[in-house]
Amino acid sequence: MTTGIFLDRLHRARASMQQSGVDVLLVSVGSDLPYLTGYEAMPLERLTMLVVPRDGDATLVIPRLEAPRVAEQPGAFSLRPWNETDDPVAIVASLVGRPEVAAVGDTMWARFLVELLGHWPNSTTRYVRSTEVMNELRMRKDAAEIAALQAAGAAADRVAAQLHAGDIPLVGRTEAEVSADISARLLAEGHDVVNFAIVAAGENAASPHHHPGSRVIRDGELVLCDFGGTMAGYCSDITRCVSLGAPPAEVAEAYAVLHEAQAAGVAAGVVGAACQDVDRASRTVIADAGWGEYFIHRTGHGIGMEAHEDPYMVEGNTLPIAAGHAFSVEPGIYVDGKWGMRLEDIVVASDAGPISMNHADHSLVVLG
Repeated sequence: MTTGIFLDRLHRARASMQQSGVDVLLVSVGSDLPYLTGYEAMPLERLTMLVVPRDGDATLVIPRLEAPRVAEQPGAFSLRPWNETDDPVAIVASLVGRPEVAAVGDTMWARFLVELLGHWPNSTTRYVRSTEVMNELRMRKDAAEIAALQAAGAAADRVAAQLHAGDIPLVGRTEAEVSADISARLLAEGHDVVNFAIVAAGENAASPHHHPGSRVIRDGELVLCDFGGTMAGYCSDITRCVSLGAPPAEVAEAYAVLHEAQAAGVAAGVVGAACQDVDRASRTVIADAGWGEYFIHRTGHGIGMEAHEDPYMVEGNTLPIAAGHAFSVEPGIYVDGKWGMRLEDIVVASDAGPISMNHADHSLVVLG
């Protein structure tokens, strides 16, 4: 990403600070830092913090030994390396002054905030979460971010296609072995990190976040595979199910409902609709078919630099969907002790309608 992208993001962050009455933004480890600077800090006991005054220049306070890892963005922020014998919190305090309102990153280590408060005894400063500044910015993906999501989604699609083609052996292997195989394939397709690779066979699939273990996959079972990772800073997330042999009538009928529900959720993700409308669209299809009690989670979550971020597609979230919002649509049906199924794509809202980041076959593919 070019320096201009970070300059624009910092400009928009300051505009958000102005609107929210925030005097300074303090961002440490977490996704807000690379979003604003391109630098992802290691979660160390050594403090790294971006200090963004509303009306001044941004400064990245960083351990000297980490500074060579930063790709500098002239005009966007300056570097303030600190030595092992320095007090980095005191450096931050000197840059901040005595703000009336400070927005603090959600994932800043508590120890650094506690130490910072010690530099401001009897301060009247009010503290708010950085989400008050960053949420709207982070939710609305720009063209470069959408391109990154498309590339990550296409890579995940290629692994899903391998699953559907029978190239990933299932029968006779443990869930953990298949999970490791899928993970290796995600990396081979260009991902930098695998965030998760759920493989759940038979009754285990009734647990939406099942941890793959020593359970051996057998003929005649439904297998749920939910996997994703990070590629060039942005996340993928896809779920597909396969049937090892012709599925029982109950499973086939339920999957037809699930397929319809997922498509309805995607279609509902239009600019101007409420986030909860996506959940309602998928949930109504499943409930009307008699499976409502078996759909036990929200329909989707936002995605970008983090696998789960705002906005969330859940009842009660009346936030209007805006162009650039990226989110999953992943209804599921889970019958305890028997089987479970989920179908998931990542979608980006646009003025021309919802754009799917995933195109792998949505049908219940039968293997064997």
